[in-house]
Amino acid sequence: MAISRNKKNELVAELNELLASAKMTVFAEYKGVTVQDLQVLRRSAREADVAIKVVKNRLVKVAITDIKDLKDVDVTDLKGQLLYAISSDDEVAPAQVLDKFAKDHPELVTIGAFSGIGANLSAEEVKSLAGLPSKEQLIGQVVDMLLSPMGDVVSGLNGLGGILNALEAKASN
Repeated sequence: MAISRNKKNELVAELNELLASAKMTVFAEYKGVTVQDLQVLRRSAREADVAIKVVKNRLVKVAITDIKDLKDVDVTDLKGQLLYAISSDDEVAPAQVLDKFAKDHPELVTIGAFSGIGANLSAEEVKSLAGLPSKEQLIGQVVDMLLSPMGDVVSGLNGLGGILNALEAKASN
């Protein structure tokens, strides 16, 4: 069923807004994925603050032309039945969401991605990006590393307390 020009304009405006604020947009072919499976994907994506959009590629191409950072993006890979995973918070999240889903649903094939600054990424690059820890995990690791020396000092002081207690007990005998 064809959609009206007004509806297309609304979709382009919505896509324009989403893509303009996106840090990463990953696109994948979903041929053979059932509607129920797509609903599962949308649910898991929502939990990761990733938007899943299934729209005509032509509308995405139109929306991209109005975005300064994305207007020079290579759009030759935007063909076939594609879905778009878009995140404005985390560069890694869209790749991770699609990669996790594709493990159980091999019909979903990642085609590529473009970053918020207009860099094109191949399917292999997206796959390696999916293997990276999320932003929250990286922040946790940095905080852990920063707190580690303090933990060592506290441990050392606790050990020193034990030594002092032993010396005091020896001196009092």
